[in-house]
Amino acid sequence: MLILNRRRFLQVGSLASASLMLPKFLKAFEKGELVPPGNKVLVVIQLSGGNDGLNTIIPYRNDIYYRSRPALGIKRDAALGLNDDLGIHPALKGFKALYDEGHLAVLNNVGYPNPDRSHFRSMDIWHTASDSKDYWGSGWLGRYLDAQCKGCDKPTQALEIDDTLSLALKGEQVKGLALTDPTRLFGTSNEKYFKSLLKKQQQHGHDEHDNADYLYKTMAETVSSAAYIQQQHKTFKSTAAYPNSALGKNLKTISELIMTDINTSVYYVSHGSFDTHVGQDGQQKRLFTQLDDAVKVFTDDLKKNNRFQDVVVMTFSEFGRRVAQNASGGTDHGTANNMFLIGGGLKEKGVLNEGPDLTNLQDGDLKYKVDFKSVYATLLGNWLQADDAAILQHKYERLNFV
Repeated sequence: MLILNRRRFLQVGSLASASLMLPKFLKAFEKGELVPPGNKVLVVIQLSGGNDGLNTIIPYRNDIYYRSRPALGIKRDAALGLNDDLGIHPALKGFKALYDEGHLAVLNNVGYPNPDRSHFRSMDIWHTASDSKDYWGSGWLGRYLDAQCKGCDKPTQALEIDDTLSLALKGEQVKGLALTDPTRLFGTSNEKYFKSLLKKQQQHGHDEHDNADYLYKTMAETVSSAAYIQQQHKTFKSTAAYPNSALGKNLKTISELIMTDINTSVYYVSHGSFDTHVGQDGQQKRLFTQLDDAVKVFTDDLKKNNRFQDVVVMTFSEFGRRVAQNASGGTDHGTANNMFLIGGGLKEKGVLNEGPDLTNLQDGDLKYKVDFKSVYATLLGNWLQADDAAILQHKYERLNFV
């Protein structure tokens, strides 16, 4: 039996925490089981912290908006016009260009019944696709992996470009993988210490301590799978000038992996925090500038390499903000919000539904009109060709944007 001291056990546990997220089906990739170019990809950008939708898609013809936000409202002549009633934040010039090209759709008034204004609880609801009264332990994309990777000969996978894995990507049997850099994951998984532990484990066989045995097992999977990801990642290096922000670096990694046809169907990345209780104007502008710069280069990169038509980018936030500004130059937690959908294969473009109804509020908040789970159902069923009703455990109305 191998005995680990506490420090070494924690080191192994740290590596295993990443490999927990590595589905076994990555083994199949080592046999060269790749899909041809053209496989559909979903990229989720989580705007963490509750982005203010009213200052994102601006009702710039609505006097109630300006009365509710005398200091915080985006000036009418500053907003970038989308149609007669709505404009987009002036920092999102690249998004406006995508809109003009027919590659961006805006969905307004998205939310869910009985909304929760807690960051953690509302994010859990969005991650799991549960009703607000229910508490689920698996995510909507994790259950997609469970469904797609059961007995299939060309399994799919999900990657989150982050240090930790979101609940959204945790299934009951299969989990996605969280990593910040394929090269770093490969290097960590091949450190001499971990390799020696694996060699000793092979010599000694089963460990009587279940935790240690589980760690060895997941370490072995990581060493094998990280090598495959790194091998694929090396096959394409983008020449595009991505911004030096965290989001820019993460979208560059995603772009490079998409170009390799690694058979990854879902990529997940977060940006924020958009929790703008104080000084919202400057904070939101800074975050939007980073988002716009990164997405602009990313979409141009996909276009240049003929993959834009195979990719849909979806943005979401756990809730919007209240209609009225607060006394600190910011906004407090609200409810319904807007979502962006970006891609070369959109069937519907532009503003997909009516803007927010500021004459019909509930406790000072917007009322939702589109259940976010209908967006999920559309992406799962129409784009990823999965059984959305089984994955979401309910049949939601599909929309028509893809």
